[in-house]
Amino acid sequence: MSIRNILVTALLAVSVQGFAQEPVEVFGYYEPTYMGAFTSNESYQLFTNKLRIDLNSNIADNVQFRANFDYITYHGKTQWNILEFLSAEIRNSIPVELQNMYTIPFENRQFLDNAYIRVSLKGCDVYAGKQQISLGSGYVWNPLDVFNTKDPLDPTYEQPGHNALRIDVPLGSGYTVSGLYSPDASWKYSAKMVRLKGRISHFDYSLAAIETAWCFHDYTVFDPETMYFTGNHETRIVLGGSLAGEILGFGVWAEYGYNRMEQSPDFTETVIGADYTFDCQTYVMAEYYRNTLGKTDYREYTITDWMRQFAAEQKTLCRDQVYSLVQHPVTDLINVGISSIYSVSDQSLAIIPTLTYSFTQNMDITAYININTGRQGTAYAYESGSGGLIRARVYF
Repeated sequence: MSIRNILVTALLAVSVQGFAQEPVEVFGYYEPTYMGAFTSNESYQLFTNKLRIDLNSNIADNVQFRANFDYITYHGKTQWNILEFLSAEIRNSIPVELQNMYTIPFENRQFLDNAYIRVSLKGCDVYAGKQQISLGSGYVWNPLDVFNTKDPLDPTYEQPGHNALRIDVPLGSGYTVSGLYSPDASWKYSAKMVRLKGRISHFDYSLAAIETAWCFHDYTVFDPETMYFTGNHETRIVLGGSLAGEILGFGVWAEYGYNRMEQSPDFTETVIGADYTFDCQTYVMAEYYRNTLGKTDYREYTITDWMRQFAAEQKTLCRDQVYSLVQHPVTDLINVGISSIYSVSDQSLAIIPTLTYSFTQNMDITAYININTGRQGTAYAYESGSGGLIRARVYF
């Protein structure tokens, strides 16, 4: 963390303190993480330090302020070329002079993750600033969420903030209409959303219409002027909804989004899931995901498909997938589990054993290993290697 950012954080806390009704709460966590990846030819490791500082204050009876600063440093293997994890056929299709362009760098970061105010008025709540935007009911995949893409290996990890103005208007008992505007360079490329949330019997539901700018890159054509691959910016309109509730003791949810693209082919995303907790506290869950942007034949996967998935331009490589999870509390402090991601489209499978340990009240440890078992060239191919992660978090 630089001295400049420490001073900015402290100054902001002091400034808010000056006119706040209540003392500014300053808290957060320190999170060291070790990540390793192993292929048949190489092994890599990356270590990160993350310090998160949270500010929380009630400025007035109807005004709240929230902010988060993240400071992250990377050590070890900080340049990862994804070609090393793909099939020989894909690697050989890339000219030698372009192969270094498929490297993902990990660079030290210092940034404002969230900073917003919430104003509670008589007929609505207004949120202004950089804030978390969470859409949909899916656990791993969210067809309605155009702002975030979850990591299937770690789907519950916190999502980044986004600049936006949001208004929530209650409509009677159990209904809320929300409007959101996230500005960009022009009105056309800014994100706009209208959403209705309601409840029928034991089910919560939402209906949403979203317009945003999207970019699909061609990862075979390099633009020397921009020093990056060529991209096609276009308008994306998402129409859909989500549902979550309970049937006979089972939690169930569903989510759907129809994507109307300005130039690229339209596509749909669908999620259906269910979970259940047994009397012995064993928890089981399964979620099915279909994305018609994905392909059904792994022999048709291209470097552009792989890169679009890594860059979160599309959520998946293959069309149909199933995520499953079994988790059980061994003790009050230790949970063990195993999850899997199965590509129905190419019959490949990733297995992820997990462990969480509450070391003390203010410290927990998470660890998992991902093991790919699929045939060469598939979404979870054995040749792509396996990996693991150990992450501790100490709260203060």
